[in-house]
This record gives sequence, structure tokens and C-alpha cells, in this order.
Amino acid sequence: MALIALGVVVVLGGLAAVGIGVTRFAQALGAQPPAVGTVVQTQSGSAAARAAKDPSATPQQRAAADYLAAQPTAYWLTPERDPIGQVWNRIAALAAEAREQDAALAVVVYGLPGRDCGSFSAGGLDEDDYATWTGEIGKALANARDLQRIVVLEPDSLALAPECGNLADRTRQLGGAVDRLAGDNTWIYLDGGHATWHPPAVMAGILTQTGLLDRVRGFATNVSNYNAADAEFDYAHALAAELGGGHALIDTSRSGAGSDGVWCNASGRLIGEPGGTFGDEVVDTNLWIKPPGESDGSCNGGPPAGQWWADAAVELSRDAR
Repeated sequence: MALIALGVVVVLGGLAAVGIGVTRFAQALGAQPPAVGTVVQTQSGSAAARAAKDPSATPQQRAAADYLAAQPTAYWLTPERDPIGQVWNRIAALAAEAREQDAALAVVVYGLPGRDCGSFSAGGLDEDDYATWTGEIGKALANARDLQRIVVLEPDSLALAPECGNLADRTRQLGGAVDRLAGDNTWIYLDGGHATWHPPAVMAGILTQTGLLDRVRGFATNVSNYNAADAEFDYAHALAAELGGGHALIDTSRSGAGSDGVWCNASGRLIGEPGGTFGDEVVDTNLWIKPPGESDGSCNGGPPAGQWWADAAVELSRDAR
């Protein structure tokens, strides 16, 4: 009887393993990259959502915040806001909202050692803690395998590397992060700069040197910048041509008036095309990646990077409300 019972357990265990394998195979077959029509989650706890309820704000400021809070936008994971030991819960909450909204889960991972080369968004983790933190993010994303997951990995990290003189370090750190974040239906995009930064040939050289392109979906452009969508579309195609192929994601959260050459809290700008508006064989689609209304840094009258700036939110959304 004991042998029969053991045999039953073994058979059931084998069937369970087969079932899990079939499920994961089916999920892998059903994986689809971002495309025209992709909608990402909106966040009930975003800075815009909180600002919309601020009793000290003017009616105009609350209206702007309320409008922006309702727009699908990527969530920025930083170790300062979502540290080791807590980032899992953040992703679980975002995943729950994405399920309720029948949306994709989109996050920006932004905690690289020497982040922003000590500029307005300076910070990040040391290398060991970065490995731990991105490992927790990867496990939390894997726990949401029922969702399409979009990861914009460390904006500015590669375009800034020549200036910072640390491409080898960045390559090692990003490579480890890619390993920890990768999974079925998880689409990772490296930093691709933007149309008014490095020429396509230069940016392609930087990306090629990393040796990471065959391990990710592609590159993201215009993140936290203001360039017009058509300029970024052309740039993405030129960059892909230099690379011999590739896929791009374009940030259009603040592209509505194009760039005036100012990259930090530029005035007179507008929100751009909603996420999922356009795409083709190179450009997977556009998304709102930088949350409009959050400061680029303590420049041009703005508060520290990432903090809500009510007046900027009003200006950016002035033609949309």
C-alpha cells in the first residue's frame, strides 16, 4: 500500500510539473511585445493623484493633476521610494491595478550606481545592493506572469556613459539587471538617448559595445525629454538602421510642442500623443514614460527631481483639459 501511495504521489507530482510546463509554454507562445493600442496601468497612488486631492492647491492645479492622474503612465521604481524589501509590494500593487484595468504593467527601473553622473537625479545604489534590488524586482515581475510587462531600464545610463567614462561598469551592471529582470512576456528596453543628443551612429556604437542588444527587446528614446514624436520616430529608424535592426519605444509624455533645446524643466511645452498611438516594424509604439508634472530637477525654477510641480502640470496640460 505504501508503494502504491508513493507511486500515486509521484504520478501526481509529474502531472503537476507537466501542467506547470504547459502553462508556461502557452504563456510564452502568447507573449506579445508592446504595439499600437497598448495601454499601460494608471496609478491610484501617483503624485498626480495625490495632488488632485490637495486642499491647498488652486482649482486649476487640481484640475490639471486630476487629468494627468487619469492618463496611463509608466511607474518609476527608485531605491529611494521603493527600497530593498519593499519594492516587491509596490510591483504587486501595480500589477493588481493593471489586472483591474486590463492593461500592461510598465515600469522604469532607475537605481543604477552613480545614477545621472551626480547631476539633478543623482543617487542610486552600490553594485551589490543594486543586484539585490533588481533581483527583487525581477522576482516580483515574474509573479505577475499573467500580464504583459514593459521595463524601461535605466534611462540616460548609456547615453551619459561616454561623458561619465564608465561604459564598462554600466555594461556589467545593466547586464546583470537584464538577467534578473528577463522573463516570458517581459519586454526590456535599454537607454537609446534621443534625437538631439548623440547622432545615430554614435549611439549605435555605444549600444553595440554593451553586447546586450540580443538579450533585450530594444531601446527607449526621448525618455524625460521633449522632442516631437516625428523627430523621435525618424531617430529610432536611423538608430535601428545603424544597428542592423532593432525595436524602439518612444516617450511622448511631453512631446506635444517639440523641444526648444532645453532638457530640464523646459517652459512652454505640452503633453504629447497618448500611449499606443503609433508604431511600425521598428517602433513598437509610444508610451508616456516620464510622468508629466514631476520635476526634472532643481533647474529653471523646479523642485528636486521627481517631486510634483503643480504649475508645470498646469502648463503641460493647458490644451488638453
